[in-house]
Amino acid sequence: MRISAYCFTNRGGRDHNEDSVRCFAGEGWGVFVVADGLGGHGKGEVASALAADILFQGCLDSTPGHEDLLELFQRANETVMSGQGEPGQEEMKTTAVVLSIGGDRAVWGHIGDSRLYRFSGGTLTQETRDHSVTFMKYLGGEISYMDICHDDDRSSLLRALGKLPCKPEAGQADLLPGDAFLLCSDGFWEYVYREEMLADLLKSETPEQWARNMLLRQIRRTPERNDNFSLICVFVEEL
Repeated sequence: MRISAYCFTNRGGRDHNEDSVRCFAGEGWGVFVVADGLGGHGKGEVASALAADILFQGCLDSTPGHEDLLELFQRANETVMSGQGEPGQEEMKTTAVVLSIGGDRAVWGHIGDSRLYRFSGGTLTQETRDHSVTFMKYLGGEISYMDICHDDDRSSLLRALGKLPCKPEAGQADLLPGDAFLLCSDGFWEYVYREEMLADLLKSETPEQWARNMLLRQIRRTPERNDNFSLICVFVEEL
């Protein structure tokens, strides 16, 4: 199968961009990472870059299985925590989501609230569960799915790289021609709803077109001091 992708990252209304994006699409395989350094914890851009590099290179070196990917997250966590020994980096942390495609199989993992959506069989599904207080409120029935984007606790994360215990989650699925994936940070998904993601996908012929259609929605809605935002769109097509 042919893998194609388009990635985009922007500092939004902030002074600098703490997101890190890594993207490789080859013949029949690909590796994609979005990491979102936590604002207010100091040097989030350093934490996200360290984590993204470990996850990206690890997947490039050897197509990981489910357990392999979880071990890569542990390595990334150790690297970020080691970097906390440098002055000014003592509290740095980051979220991360990674997608590895090899042959007819996709494997993904995440920690924090950076997300992976998967389109297959006519349905767009959020494959990752945010590790946040807000998402726990949703699972407990306290708020609706739509309320997640606006809840006051949405920035209160329960898991991230840069602290112990490190508890990522991973998933996997068989690939079919016509499948598509979206990786994104919370600065993006808070302003573009799942139904809109699907509508824009169905009228797009390339990953770049899908991304641009969604970004047009996002930029109309974001406040002046909006967070950094990043996304990677991935198409799986028959050769």
